[in-house]
Amino acid sequence: MERLDFYDILPKGMDAYLSNHGHHFSKPMLEWAVGMMRDKDGNKVKLVDKKTVDEKLSTFGVTLKRTEGYYDSIYVWCMGTADYLGSSITDEIRLAMFCRDYIDDPDGNPTRAFDEFYINCYAKGIDIPWEDMI
Repeated sequence: MERLDFYDILPKGMDAYLSNHGHHFSKPMLEWAVGMMRDKDGNKVKLVDKKTVDEKLSTFGVTLKRTEGYYDSIYVWCMGTADYLGSSITDEIRLAMFCRDYIDDPDGNPTRAFDEFYINCYAKGIDIPWEDMI
C-alpha cells in the first residue's frame, strides 16, 4: 500500500527531513515537539532521554516490538505524560503499557506517532521549521 500523502506538495525542507528520518522523530524534532507540550495544569512537560524511557519500560516488564523510530517512544512517553498521566493513565506502569499499546498496535501504522504529531501541527496551523529538524 502506498501512503495517500505521497503526492501532496510538501512544505519547504520536509522532503529533506523525510529522506533522512522517514516518518519518525529526529532528535531536534523530538526536542521541538516536546518543548510545546503542556500538562493538564499548563506546566511544561520535561523531556526525558532514551535511556530513561528504556529503563522505565524494562522496570515494568514492557518491551516494544516496533523500534525503527528511535525517538518515537520518547515522544509517546512525553505525550502520554502531558495528556493522560494523572487522568486515564494513573501511574508510570500504565504509561509504559500505553507506550507499548500505542507503538506496537498490531493494526496500526509504525509511523503513527510522527504522523499524528504532524497532522496535529497542520490542523493547528503550526509551521514546522523542517530545515532545522534534520
